[in-house]
Amino acid sequence: MTGVIDELRSRLQKELAPLSLEVLDDSAKHIGHAGAREGGHFTIIVVCTAFSGLPQLKRHRLVYAAIAPLMGRGVHALSIQAHSPDELH
Repeated sequence: MTGVIDELRSRLQKELAPLSLEVLDDSAKHIGHAGAREGGHFTIIVVCTAFSGLPQLKRHRLVYAAIAPLMGRGVHALSIQAHSPDELH
């Protein structure tokens, strides 16, 4: 899954220019899950100025838009933690 993680990072960096980005592979926790054939399970923890003032739903939509081509083609499921910089203080 290293290639998928690299692609997730690349797309998120390009589209969101995050201040902080962590991509974790949770696929091992979902072995045997029917959807796992479509791709892995990942957690994305991202801090981005673009998220300032946005509700979580809009933040998640920005993340999904950035990685849309990977859904069903390397990525089956995401857990997203999207923060604005001011939320970390």
